[in-house]
Amino acid sequence: MIDRRRKRVKTNPIPDHVPPGLVRDFSLFTSPGMAPTPNGDPHAAVACVHDGPPIFYSPCNTRDGRGTWVVTRAKDQRRVLQDTETFSSHRSIFASALGEHWPVIPLELDPPAHGVFRALLDPLFSSRRVMALEPAIRVKAGALIDGIARERTSCDVMKDFALPFTVSVFLSFLGLSQRRFEVLAGWVSDLLHGTADERTAAARSIVAFIDEVAAKRRKAPAVDFMTFVVEAEIEGRFLTEEEVRGIGVLFLVGGLDTVATAIGFDMAYLARNPTDQELLRNEPDRLALAAEELLRAFSTVQMIRVATKDIEFEGVPIREGDYVSCATMIANRDPSEFNCPHTIDLARRGNHHTAFGYGPHLCLGAHLARREIVIGLREWLARIPAFRIKEGTAPITHGGHVFGIKNLILTWA
Repeated sequence: MIDRRRKRVKTNPIPDHVPPGLVRDFSLFTSPGMAPTPNGDPHAAVACVHDGPPIFYSPCNTRDGRGTWVVTRAKDQRRVLQDTETFSSHRSIFASALGEHWPVIPLELDPPAHGVFRALLDPLFSSRRVMALEPAIRVKAGALIDGIARERTSCDVMKDFALPFTVSVFLSFLGLSQRRFEVLAGWVSDLLHGTADERTAAARSIVAFIDEVAAKRRKAPAVDFMTFVVEAEIEGRFLTEEEVRGIGVLFLVGGLDTVATAIGFDMAYLARNPTDQELLRNEPDRLALAAEELLRAFSTVQMIRVATKDIEFEGVPIREGDYVSCATMIANRDPSEFNCPHTIDLARRGNHHTAFGYGPHLCLGAHLARREIVIGLREWLARIPAFRIKEGTAPITHGGHVFGIKNLILTWA
């Protein structure tokens, strides 16, 4: 442990303003339980941070090896995420992988520009619009599950259901063909979880795809998301090509992986907890409340902010340019915020989790994601009998900026 710590500190120098007592050997990428692990539990692994200081410095807590301040308390994370003047979202993470500098929109914009684009896009993801989409989402889920149930008594739930389901909903929303779902899902997987070369190649492919779709919609408009974007105006002008690209990239990446992953972690939990599985099967009206608890317990996203000035935050010396990590999987296991945070209570109420973020950058697609999760679970439980993880197999879980699960083989009688 000591040798690994020394090597990491040498590779990632600790800034002079960081007190030595606030340096902790922790990473959402490399700490125990975060690397791809059979039957791993990365959410339980992050619980260790609540035994230490409420804010500490990790020398290596991003994919590119940068150090971050790690904010552990939910209330402190909310302060960071609400204060966009002090903690900026602008990093151009996706574009920088290509040697470019355009933002993913509106995620990487700060006010006032963020508000302009948010006002443009919010109506597309309103609760009313999502309700209108619900019957079609239910049909997609049912058709996929019926196909599985007719042919087998076992499946890889991520490959056979969670990803095809969420990708099909997303592609329909964009007005795109379903034929390319495997290619698109592969690009997003490589981007979020692949090697450096795989991430760069995936980023180039995603940009080319978004640009291609935008060009087609400019020539041949349709009633879909991309047509709306290329025809949209802000402040009396059309969007630039980079702005269209930035919006398209965000919704492609955000719409394909995170919802499928949430369904995967939920399925894994229910497979291991037959009592809760049976409860939801017999009382499906409980699913909306249960889904909120599962979102809390199995949150998947780390949000990074950049300090815009020198400040003292809860007694910690944060300096301009420092990265600040607000990991949802940490905040949502905060014992000062949630009673028995590591206990999954499907009847938990007053569940003010931050699985979809907080403040101005609260996830645009939260309404849609929630409905996809609830509908996916409801239709699965209605069509598939009592299921469990297949003997001799083990789901692989991993940490990172976005937690993940794969090789989740379920079987049923």
